[in-house]
Amino acid sequence: MNFEIRREGETAVVAMHGDVVASSVPELRPALRDLLRSGLRDMVVDLADTTMIDSTGLGLLLSAYNSLSKVQGKFAVVNASDEILDLLRTLRIHQHFPIAGR
Repeated sequence: MNFEIRREGETAVVAMHGDVVASSVPELRPALRDLLRSGLRDMVVDLADTTMIDSTGLGLLLSAYNSLSKVQGKFAVVNASDEILDLLRTLRIHQHFPIAGR
């Protein structure tokens, strides 16, 4: 999986290009950790090019959310497919942070 991180003012937009699954998380986790250590307070994860998230990928998103919430930061997921939206809603993750579809 490839990903792109771009800054838009005080917000980091993390655009995922591929599935967020156990095999891709090891390369993504350090990049997100570095963002959080840099003092970042707002993160948006863009899933426009993602069709699947497994439990490891969900854990990564929740970990980023938890880290940001500890410092009163903001976290959101945008451009999720209908399937991913259904998954996040079924797991009630949408009650913790904003999610939006395509």
